[in-house]
Amino acid sequence: MEADSTGGNMRGKPDVEMADNPLEPYVEFLRQQLEDQDPVFLIGVIVALAVVIITCVFLKYFLSSKTVRSAVLLVGLCDSGKTLLFSRLLSGKFKRTQTSITDSSAPYKAKSDRGSTWTLIDLPGHDSLRCQYLEKFKSAARAFVFVVDSAIFQKEVRDVSEFLYDLLTDAVISRNAPAMIVVCNKQDITMAKSAKLIQQQLEKELNTLRVTRSAALSSQDGSVGGSLYLGKKGKDFEFAHLPVKVEFVECSARGSKGDDGEADIKNLEKSLAKL
Repeated sequence: MEADSTGGNMRGKPDVEMADNPLEPYVEFLRQQLEDQDPVFLIGVIVALAVVIITCVFLKYFLSSKTVRSAVLLVGLCDSGKTLLFSRLLSGKFKRTQTSITDSSAPYKAKSDRGSTWTLIDLPGHDSLRCQYLEKFKSAARAFVFVVDSAIFQKEVRDVSEFLYDLLTDAVISRNAPAMIVVCNKQDITMAKSAKLIQQQLEKELNTLRVTRSAALSSQDGSVGGSLYLGKKGKDFEFAHLPVKVEFVECSARGSKGDDGEADIKNLEKSLAKL
């Protein structure tokens, strides 16, 4: 009786193990098949699987990090005329404005045969606010409209240059390479500087800024803290040296006939139509 009992338990043990490991026969079969294969063939299979996995990981990263850039950002110092320009581009109407403390956005349809629609965003120009709003929207920028007050440009040239320098040396902006349109606004005022003169003075000022800030650039690729070297090393700075296209246009958001007149923004509209 004891022998029968022991034998019965031994006969039942494999059944228990099989119940606990239902995949064991398949694993054993796969192992046997792999042992029978040529090692060169196995290496080829492993390499192929590795390539597939790496490709899938790369595509997932690339597709998830790809951002649709459909925003046109209006940037510039306070009182440069950004908010009035924002209103003129959207409705063509004059609007009393005040210093912005937050962003404003609306769909803008370009005046072209394609009729592309962008999101026009007016960012605050105050130096205590503009950095945080720039950080928020810069990755989505298809273009920057950098508004300059042509009438008092000589007084603001240093501040304008520093803000523009920060934009042009930003690693994200440089990588995405959005269009950069420098709008020389308030051309209706007698003392306004021309776009050509503003470009020349900005190039000189940016060249000086590059020299004074170059000590902070120590890595081999010319970047520290997300900033890039401006222009070409060994040459005086010119906008033509940049990886982004910079265009200078003249306009007047207010217009030469006062509040009731039409704005002179045709040059800007033509530039936006080419985006």
